[in-house]
Amino acid sequence: MLFTFDLQTPSKEAMVDITHLAARAVQEAGVKEGLCMVYVPHTTAGVTINENADPDVAADILAALARIVPVGGYRHGEGNSPAHIKTSLMGSSKTVIVHNGNLVLGTWQGIYFCEFDGPRRRKVHIKVWQG
Repeated sequence: MLFTFDLQTPSKEAMVDITHLAARAVQEAGVKEGLCMVYVPHTTAGVTINENADPDVAADILAALARIVPVGGYRHGEGNSPAHIKTSLMGSSKTVIVHNGNLVLGTWQGIYFCEFDGPRRRKVHIKVWQG
């Protein structure tokens, strides 16, 4: 089953915990054993899995990406090349195992929508397979 969720991102750059959306999709699909893929259909936003217990981790990730991908010196005319590059680094999809009707994530893991060119109205597609 395919689920599509609308998301309003809060700022120019943000990591928004969307674990609950994936869990909701799994529950609504009624899948007990299978896979859950989270896909972000945007060129300036991505998805990652990382720690969700301490919000400083998300802040540190954004700060590290800012150091890795500095502003300025790009040819793309819209001025958002850093957002495109950060999205390529993070990726546009993640797949999580579903077991006993639950996402198989580590104790501290969460699924994050990564905004790099906001704030914007965004979409997240979640596909759940029985397997």
